[in-house]
Amino acid sequence: MVTIRDLQKRAWENKINHHFNTTNVEREFCLLEAEVSEAYLSWLRKEKGLDLELADVAIYLFGLAEMNNIDLEEAIETKMKINEQRKYKKVNGVFIKDEN
Repeated sequence: MVTIRDLQKRAWENKINHHFNTTNVEREFCLLEAEVSEAYLSWLRKEKGLDLELADVAIYLFGLAEMNNIDLEEAIETKMKINEQRKYKKVNGVFIKDEN
C-alpha cells in the first residue's frame, strides 16, 4: 500500500532528479498557488483533467512539506483528529468553530 509519506518522498526525488526548486520556499508557495488556480479553472470550465490538476496541487504540497522537514502524513492524521473533535455552529448560513 502506498502512503502519503511514500508519495511525499517520491515527489521530492522527482524534484531532485529534474533539478526543480528544492530550496526557495517562497517560490514553491507561489507555484502551489498557481496549481490551485489551474485546478479551480479546470473545475469552473468543466474541463477534463481536474483530477490531474488536483494531483499537481498535492505534489507541490508534498514538496513544500519536504522542504520544511514536515511529515505530511503525520500532520494530516493529527489535524484530522482535531477536526473530528471540533464542534461547529451555523451563523448566517456559514459553519464556524464553536469555541465553547
